[in-house]
Amino acid sequence: MSTETPTLEIADLHAAYGTVPALHGVNIRVMRGQVVTLIGANGAGKSTVLKCASGLLPAKRNAIRLFGEPVGGLPSNVLVEHGLVLVPEGRRLFGAMTVRENLELGAYTRRDTAGIAQSMERCLSLLPDLKQKLRAAAGSLSGGQQQMVAVARALMAEPRILLLDEPTIGLAPAVVDLIARVVSEISRDGIDVLLVEQNAEVALAIADYGYVLESGAIVAHASAQELTRNDEVRRAYMGM
Repeated sequence: MSTETPTLEIADLHAAYGTVPALHGVNIRVMRGQVVTLIGANGAGKSTVLKCASGLLPAKRNAIRLFGEPVGGLPSNVLVEHGLVLVPEGRRLFGAMTVRENLELGAYTRRDTAGIAQSMERCLSLLPDLKQKLRAAAGSLSGGQQQMVAVARALMAEPRILLLDEPTIGLAPAVVDLIARVVSEISRDGIDVLLVEQNAEVALAIADYGYVLESGAIVAHASAQELTRNDEVRRAYMGM
């Protein structure tokens, strides 16, 4: 058994919306160098896991560990400073602000001017369509371009682990392919990833390891290759 400390460890995570239980003892690990995906049907609780991990919903202190340190209950801005950044479902851009301004906001915790400039160049090399849109209002962009801005804004924070909530939902196939390539490339750059996706086929194609969430509980986990070969997973989530 590996003694390596996980980048992110979610342990016995319980959550509720008011009196309605949403998560029932969820356990997930993201190890160094991994892309891990969390798949499941709509309403299974996938986004709730990310909200707890990123400080948007309450979690017990020991339920969330970042680099081995308990961080459950810490606010989102503190977690960003510790290297954990969320790309939320629905993008949540500042639509009246320019693309450049949205990207610069992603670096609000940083003071290294030269490093911020390098991050901007890196984002534009990963997502070259944004180069011609820097002065455009973010709200004027297509859905696919807005998703690119959301990902780039998160990368501007210089994350050590990136949480992605349904980054391909509603996007054209070409943009889905681009987002998948970006996830793979940033992983090679040393950023670990926890990816929530309804598109299990895409998610498992780029992930190293996967978890299946049903009704707020993990019901299966294995390498992405094993899950792709699992007949139940293929029938339930891949339409095969």
